Amino acid sequence: MSKIRESAEQIVEALGGKENISAATHCVTRLRLALKDEGKVDEKALESIDLVKGSFSANGQYQVVIGQGTVDKVYNEFIDITGTGRASKEDIKDEASKKLNPLQRAIKALADIFIPILPAIVTAGLLMGINNILTGPGIFYDEKSFIDVHKNWADLAGIINLIANTAFVFLPGLIGWSAVKKFGGSPLLGIVLGLMLVHPDLLNAWDYGKTKDIPTWNLFGLPIEKVGYQGQVLPVLIASYVLAKIELFLKKRIPDSLQLLLVAPITLLITGFLAFIVIGPITFSIGNGITDFFVSIFDNFAWLGGLIYGGFYSLLVVTGMHHTFLAVDLQLISNTGGTFLWPMLALSNIAQGSAALAMFMASRDEKLKGLAGTSAISAYLGITEPAMFGVNLRFRYPFIFAMIGSAIAGIVITIAGVRASSIGVGGIPGFLSILPGSWGSFFIGMGIALVVPFVLTYFYAKVKKAK
Repeated sequence: MSKIRESAEQIVEALGGKENISAATHCVTRLRLALKDEGKVDEKALESIDLVKGSFSANGQYQVVIGQGTVDKVYNEFIDITGTGRASKEDIKDEASKKLNPLQRAIKALADIFIPILPAIVTAGLLMGINNILTGPGIFYDEKSFIDVHKNWADLAGIINLIANTAFVFLPGLIGWSAVKKFGGSPLLGIVLGLMLVHPDLLNAWDYGKTKDIPTWNLFGLPIEKVGYQGQVLPVLIASYVLAKIELFLKKRIPDSLQLLLVAPITLLITGFLAFIVIGPITFSIGNGITDFFVSIFDNFAWLGGLIYGGFYSLLVVTGMHHTFLAVDLQLISNTGGTFLWPMLALSNIAQGSAALAMFMASRDEKLKGLAGTSAISAYLGITEPAMFGVNLRFRYPFIFAMIGSAIAGIVITIAGVRASSIGVGGIPGFLSILPGSWGSFFIGMGIALVVPFVLTYFYAKVKKAK
Protein backbone atom coordinates (compact mmCIF):
# COMPACT_ATOMS: atom_id res chain seq x y z
CA MET A 1 0.00 0.00 0.00
CA SER A 2 2.93 2.35 0.60
CA LYS A 3 3.78 2.13 -3.11
CA ILE A 4 0.18 3.01 -4.01
CA ARG A 5 0.32 5.97 -1.61
CA GLU A 6 3.64 7.14 -3.03
CA SER A 7 2.35 6.89 -6.59
CA ALA A 8 -0.82 8.80 -5.69
CA GLU A 9 1.29 11.58 -4.16
CA GLN A 10 3.44 11.73 -7.29
CA ILE A 11 0.32 11.90 -9.49
CA VAL A 12 -1.09 14.79 -7.45
CA GLU A 13 2.21 16.67 -7.68
CA ALA A 14 2.48 16.07 -11.45
CA LEU A 15 -1.07 17.37 -11.90
CA GLY A 16 -0.06 20.72 -10.44
CA GLY A 17 -0.81 20.02 -6.79
CA LYS A 18 -4.05 19.47 -4.94
CA GLU A 19 -5.04 23.12 -5.35
CA ASN A 20 -5.25 22.51 -9.13
CA ILE A 21 -7.78 19.66 -8.75
CA SER A 22 -11.47 20.64 -8.73
CA ALA A 23 -13.03 17.18 -8.61
CA ALA A 24 -12.04 13.55 -9.11
CA THR A 25 -13.72 10.24 -9.88
CA HIS A 26 -12.69 7.08 -11.71
CA CYS A 27 -13.97 4.49 -14.16
CA VAL A 28 -12.78 0.90 -14.68
CA THR A 29 -9.24 1.84 -15.72
CA ARG A 30 -8.77 5.62 -15.39
CA LEU A 31 -8.79 8.52 -12.98
CA ARG A 32 -11.18 11.11 -14.42
CA LEU A 33 -10.36 14.62 -13.23
CA ALA A 34 -11.63 18.17 -13.53
CA LEU A 35 -8.56 20.43 -13.32
CA LYS A 36 -8.53 24.20 -12.88
CA ASP A 37 -5.59 24.64 -15.26
CA GLU A 38 -4.41 21.75 -17.45
CA GLY A 39 -1.39 23.85 -18.41
CA LYS A 40 0.09 23.14 -14.97
CA VAL A 41 0.26 19.38 -15.65
CA ASP A 42 3.80 18.01 -15.92
CA GLU A 43 3.13 15.26 -18.48
CA LYS A 44 6.69 13.90 -18.45
CA ALA A 45 6.68 13.55 -14.68
CA LEU A 46 3.19 12.03 -14.78
CA GLU A 47 4.05 9.38 -17.34
CA SER A 48 7.30 8.49 -15.60
CA ILE A 49 5.30 7.18 -12.62
CA ASP A 50 5.31 3.36 -12.68
CA LEU A 51 1.58 2.90 -12.15
CA VAL A 52 0.61 5.43 -14.84
CA LYS A 53 0.08 3.84 -18.26
CA GLY A 54 -0.84 7.04 -20.07
CA SER A 55 -2.81 10.27 -19.85
CA PHE A 56 -4.93 12.47 -22.08
CA SER A 57 -7.45 15.28 -22.04
CA ALA A 58 -10.87 14.95 -23.64
CA ASN A 59 -14.10 16.96 -23.38
CA GLY A 60 -12.75 19.09 -20.53
CA GLN A 61 -11.69 16.06 -18.46
CA TYR A 62 -8.11 15.06 -17.74
CA GLN A 63 -7.81 11.29 -17.60
CA VAL A 64 -4.96 9.24 -16.16
CA VAL A 65 -4.78 5.59 -17.25
CA ILE A 66 -3.93 3.34 -14.28
CA GLY A 67 -5.40 -0.09 -14.98
CA GLN A 68 -8.26 -2.26 -13.78
CA GLY A 69 -8.28 -2.95 -10.04
CA THR A 70 -5.30 -0.75 -9.23
CA VAL A 71 -7.22 2.41 -10.11
CA ASP A 72 -9.58 1.84 -7.15
CA LYS A 73 -6.67 1.78 -4.69
CA VAL A 74 -4.97 4.79 -6.27
CA TYR A 75 -8.24 6.72 -6.22
CA ASN A 76 -8.77 6.07 -2.51
CA GLU A 77 -5.29 7.43 -1.72
CA PHE A 78 -5.78 10.27 -4.21
CA ILE A 79 -8.94 11.44 -2.42
CA ASP A 80 -7.25 11.19 0.98
CA ILE A 81 -4.29 13.29 -0.20
CA THR A 82 -6.25 15.99 -2.04
CA GLY A 83 -9.25 16.17 0.29
CA THR A 84 -11.49 16.88 -2.70
CA GLY A 85 -14.14 14.35 -1.68
CA ARG A 86 -15.63 11.64 -3.84
CA ALA A 87 -17.36 12.85 -6.97
CA SER A 88 -19.64 11.07 -9.43
CA LYS A 89 -19.05 10.95 -13.17
CA GLU A 90 -21.88 13.45 -13.57
CA ASP A 91 -20.14 15.85 -11.18
CA ILE A 92 -16.97 15.64 -13.25
CA LYS A 93 -18.90 16.16 -16.48
CA ASP A 94 -20.71 19.19 -15.06
CA GLU A 95 -17.44 20.70 -13.81
CA ALA A 96 -15.66 19.96 -17.10
CA SER A 97 -18.49 21.36 -19.23
CA LYS A 98 -17.92 24.83 -17.77
CA LYS A 99 -14.75 25.05 -19.89
CA LEU A 100 -16.47 24.10 -23.14
CA ASN A 101 -17.72 26.44 -25.86
CA PRO A 102 -21.32 26.08 -27.22
CA LEU A 103 -20.28 23.73 -30.06
CA GLN A 104 -18.31 21.52 -27.67
CA ARG A 105 -21.26 21.44 -25.29
CA ALA A 106 -23.60 20.38 -28.10
CA ILE A 107 -21.21 17.60 -29.12
CA LYS A 108 -20.84 16.55 -25.50
CA ALA A 109 -24.63 16.45 -25.11
CA LEU A 110 -24.90 14.09 -28.08
CA ALA A 111 -22.16 11.90 -26.61
CA ASP A 112 -23.92 11.81 -23.24
CA ILE A 113 -27.13 10.71 -24.97
CA PHE A 114 -25.70 8.01 -27.25
CA ILE A 115 -22.96 6.47 -25.08
CA PRO A 116 -25.41 4.95 -22.53
CA ILE A 117 -27.37 3.19 -25.30
CA LEU A 118 -24.31 1.97 -27.23
CA PRO A 119 -24.19 -1.45 -25.49
CA ALA A 120 -27.70 -2.22 -26.74
CA ILE A 121 -26.92 -1.02 -30.27
CA VAL A 122 -23.58 -2.83 -30.50
CA THR A 123 -25.10 -6.04 -29.12
CA ALA A 124 -27.87 -5.78 -31.70
CA GLY A 125 -25.22 -5.26 -34.37
CA LEU A 126 -23.32 -8.39 -33.37
CA LEU A 127 -26.50 -10.48 -33.37
CA MET A 128 -27.46 -9.08 -36.78
CA GLY A 129 -24.02 -10.15 -37.94
CA ILE A 130 -24.75 -13.72 -36.91
CA ASN A 131 -28.07 -13.50 -38.74
CA ASN A 132 -26.24 -12.17 -41.82
CA ILE A 133 -23.96 -15.19 -41.79
CA LEU A 134 -26.92 -17.57 -41.67
CA THR A 135 -29.03 -15.76 -44.26
CA GLY A 136 -26.42 -14.27 -46.63
CA PRO A 137 -26.19 -16.07 -49.99
CA GLY A 138 -22.79 -17.15 -51.25
CA ILE A 139 -21.05 -17.41 -47.86
CA PHE A 140 -21.22 -21.18 -47.48
CA TYR A 141 -22.84 -22.22 -50.77
CA ASP A 142 -22.91 -20.76 -54.29
CA GLU A 143 -25.86 -18.38 -54.65
CA LYS A 144 -27.58 -19.95 -51.65
CA SER A 145 -27.64 -19.08 -47.98
CA PHE A 146 -27.00 -21.45 -45.11
CA ILE A 147 -30.69 -21.59 -44.20
CA ASP A 148 -31.66 -22.24 -47.84
CA VAL A 149 -29.72 -25.49 -47.65
CA HIS A 150 -30.35 -26.28 -43.98
CA LYS A 151 -33.98 -25.27 -43.61
CA ASN A 152 -34.20 -26.54 -40.03
CA TRP A 153 -31.98 -23.57 -39.06
CA ALA A 154 -34.39 -21.00 -40.54
CA ASP A 155 -36.43 -20.48 -37.38
CA LEU A 156 -33.26 -20.09 -35.30
CA ALA A 157 -32.14 -17.35 -37.70
CA GLY A 158 -35.59 -15.77 -37.43
CA ILE A 159 -35.44 -15.64 -33.63
CA ILE A 160 -31.91 -14.19 -33.73
CA ASN A 161 -33.08 -11.57 -36.21
CA LEU A 162 -36.03 -10.62 -33.99
CA ILE A 163 -33.79 -10.23 -30.94
CA ALA A 164 -31.25 -8.22 -32.95
CA ASN A 165 -33.82 -5.94 -34.58
CA THR A 166 -35.56 -5.01 -31.34
CA ALA A 167 -33.04 -2.31 -30.42
CA PHE A 168 -33.38 -0.73 -33.87
CA VAL A 169 -37.16 -1.04 -34.15
CA PHE A 170 -37.59 0.61 -30.74
CA LEU A 171 -34.57 2.89 -31.08
CA PRO A 172 -36.66 6.03 -30.35
CA GLY A 173 -37.54 4.48 -26.97
CA LEU A 174 -33.85 4.05 -26.11
CA ILE A 175 -32.97 7.54 -27.31
CA GLY A 176 -36.00 9.03 -25.55
CA TRP A 177 -34.94 7.51 -22.22
CA SER A 178 -31.33 8.71 -22.53
CA ALA A 179 -32.11 12.14 -24.03
CA VAL A 180 -34.81 13.15 -21.54
CA LYS A 181 -32.55 12.04 -18.71
CA LYS A 182 -29.74 14.19 -20.13
CA PHE A 183 -32.02 17.22 -20.50
CA GLY A 184 -33.20 16.96 -16.89
CA GLY A 185 -36.61 15.35 -17.33
CA SER A 186 -38.09 12.04 -16.17
CA PRO A 187 -36.48 9.14 -18.10
CA LEU A 188 -39.71 7.12 -17.88
CA LEU A 189 -41.57 9.82 -19.81
CA GLY A 190 -38.76 9.70 -22.36
CA ILE A 191 -39.36 5.98 -22.87
CA VAL A 192 -43.10 6.57 -23.30
CA LEU A 193 -42.41 9.38 -25.79
CA GLY A 194 -40.05 7.22 -27.83
CA LEU A 195 -42.43 4.25 -27.92
CA MET A 196 -45.30 6.58 -28.80
CA LEU A 197 -43.42 7.56 -31.95
CA VAL A 198 -43.26 3.92 -33.08
CA HIS A 199 -46.76 2.87 -31.96
CA PRO A 200 -48.20 -0.04 -34.02
CA ASP A 201 -51.22 2.09 -35.03
CA LEU A 202 -48.89 4.37 -37.01
CA LEU A 203 -47.70 3.70 -40.54
CA ASN A 204 -44.25 2.16 -40.27
CA ALA A 205 -41.58 4.67 -41.38
CA TRP A 206 -39.93 2.02 -43.55
CA ASP A 207 -43.18 1.70 -45.57
CA TYR A 208 -43.65 5.46 -45.99
CA GLY A 209 -42.14 5.63 -49.48
CA LYS A 210 -44.00 2.52 -50.65
CA THR A 211 -47.51 3.63 -49.64
CA LYS A 212 -49.66 5.81 -51.88
CA ASP A 213 -52.52 6.31 -49.43
CA ILE A 214 -50.96 7.56 -46.19
CA PRO A 215 -53.42 7.43 -43.27
CA THR A 216 -54.16 10.74 -41.55
CA TRP A 217 -55.87 12.22 -38.53
CA ASN A 218 -58.26 15.11 -39.06
CA LEU A 219 -57.67 17.53 -36.19
CA PHE A 220 -60.42 20.14 -36.57
CA GLY A 221 -59.73 20.38 -40.30
CA LEU A 222 -55.95 20.02 -39.99
CA PRO A 223 -54.72 16.78 -41.64
CA ILE A 224 -51.90 15.06 -39.72
CA GLU A 225 -50.11 12.07 -41.18
CA LYS A 226 -50.22 8.96 -38.97
CA VAL A 227 -46.59 8.06 -39.61
CA GLY A 228 -44.19 6.37 -37.19
CA TYR A 229 -40.52 7.20 -36.80
CA GLN A 230 -38.88 3.77 -36.64
CA GLY A 231 -35.10 4.06 -36.80
CA GLN A 232 -35.25 7.86 -36.84
CA VAL A 233 -32.98 9.92 -34.60
CA LEU A 234 -33.79 13.62 -34.98
CA PRO A 235 -37.55 13.49 -34.21
CA VAL A 236 -37.10 11.86 -30.82
CA LEU A 237 -34.02 13.97 -29.96
CA ILE A 238 -35.88 17.26 -30.48
CA ALA A 239 -39.10 15.96 -28.94
CA SER A 240 -37.16 14.76 -25.87
CA TYR A 241 -35.67 18.21 -25.38
CA VAL A 242 -39.13 19.80 -25.64
CA LEU A 243 -40.63 17.24 -23.23
CA ALA A 244 -37.93 17.79 -20.61
CA LYS A 245 -38.31 21.58 -20.75
CA ILE A 246 -42.11 21.42 -20.52
CA GLU A 247 -41.89 19.02 -17.58
CA LEU A 248 -39.41 21.23 -15.71
CA PHE A 249 -41.55 24.30 -16.46
CA LEU A 250 -44.68 22.64 -15.05
CA LYS A 251 -42.93 21.25 -11.96
CA LYS A 252 -41.92 24.75 -10.92
CA ARG A 253 -45.47 26.06 -11.18
CA ILE A 254 -47.77 23.23 -10.11
CA PRO A 255 -48.12 22.46 -6.37
CA ASP A 256 -46.49 19.23 -5.18
CA SER A 257 -49.87 17.78 -4.20
CA LEU A 258 -51.09 18.00 -7.83
CA GLN A 259 -47.91 17.14 -9.73
CA LEU A 260 -48.62 13.41 -10.00
CA LEU A 261 -52.02 14.11 -11.56
CA LEU A 262 -51.06 16.98 -13.85
CA VAL A 263 -47.38 17.16 -14.81
CA ALA A 264 -46.92 13.89 -16.73
CA PRO A 265 -50.29 13.93 -18.59
CA ILE A 266 -49.96 17.57 -19.66
CA THR A 267 -46.31 17.10 -20.62
CA LEU A 268 -47.00 14.04 -22.77
CA LEU A 269 -50.09 15.56 -24.40
CA ILE A 270 -48.37 18.79 -25.40
CA THR A 271 -45.20 17.03 -26.55
CA GLY A 272 -47.19 14.37 -28.40
CA PHE A 273 -49.21 16.92 -30.36
CA LEU A 274 -46.08 18.93 -31.16
CA ALA A 275 -44.22 15.74 -32.17
CA PHE A 276 -46.82 14.64 -34.71
CA ILE A 277 -47.83 18.10 -35.99
CA VAL A 278 -44.53 20.01 -36.12
CA ILE A 279 -41.39 18.27 -34.80
CA GLY A 280 -41.80 14.94 -36.57
CA PRO A 281 -42.53 16.15 -40.12
CA ILE A 282 -39.83 18.84 -40.04
CA THR A 283 -37.07 16.69 -38.52
CA PHE A 284 -38.04 13.74 -40.74
CA SER A 285 -37.38 15.95 -43.78
CA ILE A 286 -34.11 17.22 -42.27
CA GLY A 287 -33.00 13.65 -41.55
CA ASN A 288 -33.76 12.64 -45.13
CA GLY A 289 -31.85 15.69 -46.34
CA ILE A 290 -28.79 14.74 -44.29
CA THR A 291 -28.98 11.21 -45.65
CA ASP A 292 -29.30 12.43 -49.25
CA PHE A 293 -26.32 14.77 -48.72
CA PHE A 294 -23.97 12.02 -47.55
CA VAL A 295 -25.26 9.53 -50.11
CA SER A 296 -24.71 12.02 -52.96
CA ILE A 297 -21.13 12.69 -51.85
CA PHE A 298 -20.24 9.01 -51.66
CA ASP A 299 -22.12 8.19 -54.86
CA ASN A 300 -20.34 10.85 -56.89
CA PHE A 301 -16.98 11.14 -55.11
CA ALA A 302 -16.54 7.81 -53.32
CA TRP A 303 -12.74 7.98 -53.23
CA LEU A 304 -12.80 11.52 -51.80
CA GLY A 305 -15.30 10.57 -49.11
CA GLY A 306 -13.19 7.53 -48.19
CA LEU A 307 -10.02 9.63 -48.08
CA ILE A 308 -11.51 12.35 -45.86
CA TYR A 309 -13.61 10.27 -43.48
CA GLY A 310 -11.26 7.29 -43.38
CA GLY A 311 -8.18 9.45 -42.94
CA PHE A 312 -9.51 11.99 -40.47
CA TYR A 313 -11.90 9.92 -38.36
CA SER A 314 -9.26 9.51 -35.66
CA LEU A 315 -9.04 13.31 -35.39
CA LEU A 316 -12.79 13.36 -34.75
CA VAL A 317 -12.16 10.96 -31.86
CA VAL A 318 -9.54 13.34 -30.42
CA THR A 319 -12.03 16.21 -30.47
CA GLY A 320 -14.97 14.06 -29.36
CA MET A 321 -16.93 14.93 -32.52
CA HIS A 322 -17.11 11.29 -33.62
CA HIS A 323 -20.21 10.81 -31.47
CA THR A 324 -22.19 13.14 -33.74
CA PHE A 325 -21.76 10.69 -36.63
CA LEU A 326 -23.44 7.88 -34.72
CA ALA A 327 -26.72 9.66 -35.38
CA VAL A 328 -25.83 9.87 -39.10
CA ASP A 329 -25.00 6.14 -39.18
CA LEU A 330 -28.34 5.26 -37.62
CA GLN A 331 -30.15 7.57 -40.05
CA LEU A 332 -28.37 5.98 -43.04
CA ILE A 333 -29.23 2.48 -41.82
CA SER A 334 -32.87 3.47 -41.38
CA ASN A 335 -33.22 5.22 -44.75
CA THR A 336 -30.98 3.14 -47.03
CA GLY A 337 -30.55 -0.19 -45.25
CA GLY A 338 -26.86 0.31 -44.54
CA THR A 339 -24.13 2.81 -43.67
CA PHE A 340 -20.91 3.38 -45.60
CA LEU A 341 -19.45 5.48 -42.76
CA TRP A 342 -19.25 2.89 -39.98
CA PRO A 343 -16.99 0.45 -41.90
CA MET A 344 -14.36 3.21 -42.08
CA LEU A 345 -14.66 3.70 -38.31
CA ALA A 346 -13.83 0.02 -37.80
CA LEU A 347 -10.78 0.25 -40.08
CA SER A 348 -9.59 3.46 -38.42
CA ASN A 349 -9.63 1.69 -35.05
CA ILE A 350 -7.68 -1.22 -36.51
CA ALA A 351 -5.12 1.17 -38.01
CA GLN A 352 -4.54 2.83 -34.62
CA GLY A 353 -4.08 -0.62 -33.09
CA SER A 354 -1.53 -1.58 -35.76
CA ALA A 355 0.50 1.57 -35.14
CA ALA A 356 0.51 0.85 -31.40
CA LEU A 357 1.52 -2.77 -32.09
CA ALA A 358 4.45 -1.52 -34.16
CA MET A 359 5.57 0.61 -31.21
CA PHE A 360 5.37 -2.50 -29.03
CA MET A 361 7.64 -4.36 -31.46
CA ALA A 362 10.06 -1.48 -32.01
CA SER A 363 10.47 -0.15 -28.46
CA ARG A 364 12.88 -1.41 -25.81
CA ASP A 365 11.20 0.55 -23.04
CA GLU A 366 9.38 -2.08 -20.93
CA LYS A 367 6.72 0.33 -19.72
CA LEU A 368 5.98 1.55 -23.24
CA LYS A 369 5.93 -2.03 -24.53
CA GLY A 370 3.39 -3.02 -21.89
CA LEU A 371 1.14 -0.06 -22.64
CA ALA A 372 1.49 -0.39 -26.44
CA GLY A 373 0.79 -4.13 -26.42
CA THR A 374 -2.34 -3.98 -24.31
CA SER A 375 -3.66 -0.86 -26.02
CA ALA A 376 -3.15 -2.44 -29.48
CA ILE A 377 -5.33 -5.39 -28.47
CA SER A 378 -7.90 -2.96 -27.07
CA ALA A 379 -7.95 -1.00 -30.34
CA TYR A 380 -8.37 -4.18 -32.38
CA LEU A 381 -11.47 -4.84 -30.26
CA GLY A 382 -12.86 -1.33 -30.81
CA ILE A 383 -11.52 0.76 -27.87
CA THR A 384 -8.85 3.10 -29.26
CA GLU A 385 -8.37 5.72 -26.53
CA PRO A 386 -5.49 3.90 -24.74
CA ALA A 387 -3.63 3.39 -28.05
CA MET A 388 -4.28 6.89 -29.35
CA PHE A 389 -3.73 8.96 -26.22
CA GLY A 390 -1.28 6.68 -24.43
CA VAL A 391 1.01 5.81 -27.35
CA ASN A 392 0.29 7.14 -30.84
CA LEU A 393 -0.38 10.82 -30.13
CA ARG A 394 2.43 10.85 -27.60
CA PHE A 395 4.97 10.07 -30.36
CA ARG A 396 2.91 11.67 -33.17
CA TYR A 397 4.30 9.66 -36.09
CA PRO A 398 2.38 6.44 -35.19
CA PHE A 399 -0.83 8.48 -35.19
CA ILE A 400 -0.03 10.02 -38.59
CA PHE A 401 0.87 6.64 -40.12
CA ALA A 402 -2.37 5.18 -38.72
CA MET A 403 -4.28 8.00 -40.45
CA ILE A 404 -2.50 7.25 -43.73
CA GLY A 405 -3.32 3.54 -43.54
CA SER A 406 -6.92 4.28 -42.60
CA ALA A 407 -7.26 6.76 -45.50
CA ILE A 408 -6.02 4.22 -48.06
CA ALA A 409 -8.32 1.55 -46.63
CA GLY A 410 -11.21 4.02 -46.65
CA ILE A 411 -10.69 4.79 -50.35
CA VAL A 412 -10.64 1.08 -51.21
CA ILE A 413 -13.83 0.13 -49.37
CA THR A 414 -15.85 3.18 -50.43
CA ILE A 415 -15.01 2.65 -54.11
CA ALA A 416 -16.13 -0.96 -53.61
CA GLY A 417 -19.39 0.24 -52.01
CA VAL A 418 -18.90 -1.54 -48.69
CA ARG A 419 -21.76 -0.96 -46.24
CA ALA A 420 -22.67 -2.15 -42.76
CA SER A 421 -26.21 -3.25 -41.95
CA SER A 422 -25.74 -2.30 -38.31
CA ILE A 423 -23.34 -0.77 -35.80
CA GLY A 424 -21.17 -3.41 -34.17
CA VAL A 425 -17.76 -3.69 -32.56
CA GLY A 426 -15.53 -1.13 -34.28
CA GLY A 427 -12.48 -3.32 -34.77
CA ILE A 428 -11.57 -6.73 -36.18
CA PRO A 429 -14.95 -8.27 -35.16
CA GLY A 430 -16.57 -5.47 -37.19
CA PHE A 431 -16.81 -7.70 -40.28
CA LEU A 432 -19.87 -9.30 -38.67
CA SER A 433 -21.81 -6.07 -39.23
CA ILE A 434 -20.79 -5.77 -42.89
CA LEU A 435 -23.28 -6.90 -45.51
CA PRO A 436 -22.07 -10.37 -46.61
CA GLY A 437 -21.68 -9.39 -50.25
CA SER A 438 -19.04 -6.82 -49.24
CA TRP A 439 -16.92 -9.05 -47.03
CA GLY A 440 -14.20 -9.56 -49.64
CA SER A 441 -13.65 -5.83 -50.17
CA PHE A 442 -13.84 -5.16 -46.43
CA PHE A 443 -11.18 -7.79 -45.70
CA ILE A 444 -8.91 -6.16 -48.28
CA GLY A 445 -9.43 -2.83 -46.50
CA MET A 446 -8.79 -4.53 -43.15
CA GLY A 447 -5.52 -5.96 -44.51
CA ILE A 448 -4.42 -2.46 -45.54
CA ALA A 449 -5.34 -1.06 -42.11
CA LEU A 450 -3.37 -3.86 -40.43
CA VAL A 451 -0.24 -3.75 -42.59
CA VAL A 452 0.35 -0.16 -43.74
CA PRO A 453 0.40 1.59 -40.32
CA PHE A 454 2.43 -1.24 -38.79
CA VAL A 455 5.12 -1.25 -41.50
CA LEU A 456 5.43 2.56 -41.69
CA THR A 457 5.54 2.99 -37.90
CA TYR A 458 7.94 0.11 -37.27
CA PHE A 459 10.53 1.12 -39.88
CA TYR A 460 10.30 4.82 -39.04
CA ALA A 461 10.87 3.98 -35.37
CA LYS A 462 13.94 1.91 -36.30
CA VAL A 463 15.34 4.62 -38.56
CA LYS A 464 14.75 7.24 -35.90
CA LYS A 465 16.67 5.18 -33.34
CA ALA A 466 19.55 4.61 -35.73
CA LYS A 467 20.15 8.35 -36.18
